[in-house]
Amino acid sequence: MNNYRESLLRAFTKYVDQQNLEKLSRIKNTDLLKWLLEVAEITNPSRMFVVTDSEEDLEYIRRRAIENREELPSSYNPRHTVHFDGIRDLARDRENTRILVPPGVKIPMVNTKEKSEGVREVMEFFKGIMTGREMYIGLYCFGPKDSPFSLYGVEVTDSAYVIHSSNILYRICYDVFTTREDIEYMRFLHSTGPRDENGWSRDISKRRIYIDTSDRVVYSVNTQYAGNTVGLKKLALRICVDKGYKENWLCEHMFITGIKGPGDRITYFTGAFPAGCGKTSTALISDTIVGDDLAIIRNYNGKPHGINPEIGMFGIIDGVNPVDDPEIYEILTSRETEVIFANVLLTEDGEVWWNGKSTPPRPGINYAGKWWPGKKDEQGREIPPSHPNARFTTSIYYLKRVDPKINDPYGVQVKGMIFGGRDPNTWVPVEEAFDWEHGIVTKGASLESEKTAATLGAVGVMEFNPFAILDFLSISPGAFIELHFRFGETLDEKPRIFSVNYFLRDEKGKYLTEKVDKKVWLKWMELRVNNDVDAIETPTGYIPIYTDLVKLFERELNKEFSEQLYEKLFTIRIENLITKYERIWKIYAEQVPDTPKKFFDILLEQKRRLEEAKYKYGSHVSPFKLDRK
Repeated sequence: MNNYRESLLRAFTKYVDQQNLEKLSRIKNTDLLKWLLEVAEITNPSRMFVVTDSEEDLEYIRRRAIENREELPSSYNPRHTVHFDGIRDLARDRENTRILVPPGVKIPMVNTKEKSEGVREVMEFFKGIMTGREMYIGLYCFGPKDSPFSLYGVEVTDSAYVIHSSNILYRICYDVFTTREDIEYMRFLHSTGPRDENGWSRDISKRRIYIDTSDRVVYSVNTQYAGNTVGLKKLALRICVDKGYKENWLCEHMFITGIKGPGDRITYFTGAFPAGCGKTSTALISDTIVGDDLAIIRNYNGKPHGINPEIGMFGIIDGVNPVDDPEIYEILTSRETEVIFANVLLTEDGEVWWNGKSTPPRPGINYAGKWWPGKKDEQGREIPPSHPNARFTTSIYYLKRVDPKINDPYGVQVKGMIFGGRDPNTWVPVEEAFDWEHGIVTKGASLESEKTAATLGAVGVMEFNPFAILDFLSISPGAFIELHFRFGETLDEKPRIFSVNYFLRDEKGKYLTEKVDKKVWLKWMELRVNNDVDAIETPTGYIPIYTDLVKLFERELNKEFSEQLYEKLFTIRIENLITKYERIWKIYAEQVPDTPKKFFDILLEQKRRLEEAKYKYGSHVSPFKLDRK
């Protein structure tokens, strides 16, 4: 074996200097070295650079991102840089993101491609693709170092921007790879492909993102957008979901936050929300933050414990302003922080501008090239200065309320799970499920969110998004439900499950609650999880008692909370709920053949309770009519 390792390392001398050869020689896993050499021989880089957590290496990557013109520096702060993906590469590519599967295998509601065909196709694209370029190799933890819950990943790319992003978002774990030979790891191979005069990926028609969950490899080519290229982000999530399914633990598209209760008690919740439904704002209004986007949840001594695989934030910046988002705005405008901005406006004098800043935009460069006020596209439509999907990448440690347990190898005990969507007329603002399985079926697996007129279609049309993870599933929604049932059976103490809805409207279309009101719903959930308050039983779960909310609104927000508003918010809309669950039943019955029978049993019982309530009370049931539990 030593002779074999030595022959591998000798072969690397074609691509690396002595310093990087020494870095490679310290990696214990010979199979990893073999793969890295195979990749180099296929892609043909002019040189290779291995990233450690030394400040010298981190600074080298920052510098290379600017030298390669993948990032442009701001005049305000040299650690604030701007990246542009290109006009045709501004979001995740759903059509060309596929799970590689054996011949004949289909996964309900998941894009797939036959594995041998997909690998053959994409490896043709990779042949010689890095000729004349530098290859960067990053080794990362997907979770706290030395945690039994963590996964590991190796990012190989010709983009300094991708490695720079990864260095901010994840724990660099080169040292773990130099001490452990038996390490399991995910592999991510990426190339921007040929770039045009703007520096954008040119061969967009050959953009491919193929995920091989069996071998835990992701191939991403001819794209720069971080959602398609930063391997340990949503690409790793698919591998993580598959691994969790096989090993009976959960990989979720969820934040992890702590809510303070009486006596400074901290209770931890996870939360899953589709985009634009309050996920980030809920995380940031919490008392402590473990993570804002992803969660790995495992059984630890009979209790569910969650870790954040990440240490950074890749957030939508559009609309971030000093009034509604003071902490994030302060981070993004500080002279002390490191931030990569993507697809915003960089003005001619070097200021970073996005929709949310108080000053008007000035001429500069944006995602479409040179920009000036009033600039129009080929169809005569005005080009906005900053793209609606513009992003920021920065460290979670800049947040003032980062939880001290963020790096605890055993994470935090998850006592509650929250599912929220954009719902104008059906779900109440907060409701607790009857039990774990009822919550999985009627809250998580039944999650929907309203489409918007601007981007997704007619207002009021509900888009199905179970567990807010549909785009990132590598197994069917039915298998994901079955996993949650199975995982729950291993626990001595199951999390309580809640739904929230910040988007209820009155008959005139006006929102019934304010943005800050979510703090009250969080505090009520914290009290419920610890059995400090009673609740009212409805056909679909437990809702708050009016007097408890009066106290919370006064204490937390110094606001009065009227009986009239309470009744509007917590009226049970029977007809709408029946229609919703009939819609959900139809989706699973017609499109997801591996849905567990228990799912339909629970949904049928839910409908029966709703029909009984309708017979007894009518189509709208005031919370004051329902018995107190």
